[in-house]
Amino acid sequence: MDISRIQREFSEAQRTFAYLELHPTTDGKVYAKTALQTVGGMYVLSVRFPESYPNEMPRVFVDAPALTNAPHRYNAGNPCYLRPSMWNPGTHHLTFVIARAAKWLSKYEVWRSRGKWPGAEIRH
Repeated sequence: MDISRIQREFSEAQRTFAYLELHPTTDGKVYAKTALQTVGGMYVLSVRFPESYPNEMPRVFVDAPALTNAPHRYNAGNPCYLRPSMWNPGTHHLTFVIARAAKWLSKYEVWRSRGKWPGAEIRH
């Protein structure tokens, strides 16, 4: 895990997202926590960086409110904001991850109100 890169990305992401914190974990890693306001409400998310970051994409978890039966999630229940094969460590970063998670949340809200996921779908 490239902690110095994560710290740089965190500083850059703070310019875009007002509510963003970086927290240590008990095993010596770090994770980002953010709050996103959408039309439908406020969401609290955690961005978990894998040991091989930036070569492997982070996982995003919606901490609150709980998601109910939402489609387009991985087996662990976290949102599928990007296919892992599409992750590019040369161009993708924390700001990108949070922005994609915000887009996923917007689609989730449309799905909740209309019963159909908006936009293109890729089978999981």
